[in-house]
Amino acid sequence: MQHQEVELLAIGAGPANLALAVALEELAPEVAANSVIIERHQDVAWQRGMLLPWSQSQVSFLKDLVTLRNPRSAFSFVNYLYSVDRLDQFINLGSFTPYRLEISDYLRWVAESLRRVRIQYGKECTSIVPRKNTAGAVVGWLVTMADGSTIAARDLVIGAGRDANVPEQFRDLPRERVIHSVEFGMRVEQLDEAASGRFAVVGGAQSAAEMLWSVHQRFPQAQCTMVMRSIGLNGYESSKFTNELFYPSFVDEFHAAEPEARAQLLREMHRSNYAGLAPATLDTLYRQMYLERLTDAQRLKMITMVDVAGARLEDDTVVLSLVDRKNGQRSELCCDTVLLGTGFVPEMPRMVQNLAQALDLPAATVDRNYRLHLPSGAEAGCYLMGVNEATHGIADSLLSVLAARSGEIVNDLLERRGSDRRLSTLSLAS
Repeated sequence: MQHQEVELLAIGAGPANLALAVALEELAPEVAANSVIIERHQDVAWQRGMLLPWSQSQVSFLKDLVTLRNPRSAFSFVNYLYSVDRLDQFINLGSFTPYRLEISDYLRWVAESLRRVRIQYGKECTSIVPRKNTAGAVVGWLVTMADGSTIAARDLVIGAGRDANVPEQFRDLPRERVIHSVEFGMRVEQLDEAASGRFAVVGGAQSAAEMLWSVHQRFPQAQCTMVMRSIGLNGYESSKFTNELFYPSFVDEFHAAEPEARAQLLREMHRSNYAGLAPATLDTLYRQMYLERLTDAQRLKMITMVDVAGARLEDDTVVLSLVDRKNGQRSELCCDTVLLGTGFVPEMPRMVQNLAQALDLPAATVDRNYRLHLPSGAEAGCYLMGVNEATHGIADSLLSVLAARSGEIVNDLLERRGSDRRLSTLSLAS
């Protein structure tokens, strides 16, 4: 079995850890040279399950991995466009929001452009064990992979994303009948067009709407029904005043706020990210429904203000039990495949919860620099990215803060190493 010893290990080769890798190479080349990112897939991709050819990001290309920290960086999105000979065309497109495929390709380009930080593919983390000295203080981490190999590191960064939310009502259905958005792109290709005549899409935000439109176009004979608890589809809250709360500089203000104020901010900003749709998506769906009514060929439908109370398989048909939120009346919807646009579990990912349990921590909490609060005396560090919305604001899981956050984490790493060197010098002198 293979074993490695590194200074820093990052789990997940997504935007968060790629931004960190760039910051390491630019700010801490010595640390970067002994740093490894592990990725369970065989390549780098962004929002792998929803890489639909027509889908666009909702975030400006200037909020890439590096520009807001170092606008002169060679790892910028603009330099990527220049390197692939597409800068003129992108400028002529006149859009601040690239296609999702384009951002994914940019991330792959960054991964391939790294010179010091290594990325190891096909490495799925199965366990993280704290390493302790004779006094019981945490001095490092031992990470075990699915293939049995291990990596020991002094510092750990977890940027593997949140766990997909599969509501309890759907967990007893056969797996082939339920597709969450995180795996939509891969699994929809496996569906038999002849046997996929009825789709039920659960959810009322962007991912649900994109899946609805995708199967509507891919399966021209299919009936496509969207089921949601809300009164109807809404656009993103995207005023320029609201968008100021996505500035990296707002993280300090949010982190310092009282718990009640944090809760209000998250509640009022919910539709800016989780419960809305892009204007173009809204317009496309409404126009299609209008056209189908006009031609009396309606196969795109929406059922609003209902809860899915249960789901069962009956005579090779998935039956959803619906409860009308207005009057409590019950009804049933029959389909062949359920598509879940139900987002992600709001709690810490299972990987982080297991780590907190191994450390005897009551909960996984981080400081302003995203460093996990460890038992006293710890020499190692563990940083959590993309899961700190409750303490760092709604932008924590988005592209908006990647560049600034990666710089803050690297600076914290360097400050800790400086402190350790000073302590070592004082010990020698005494």
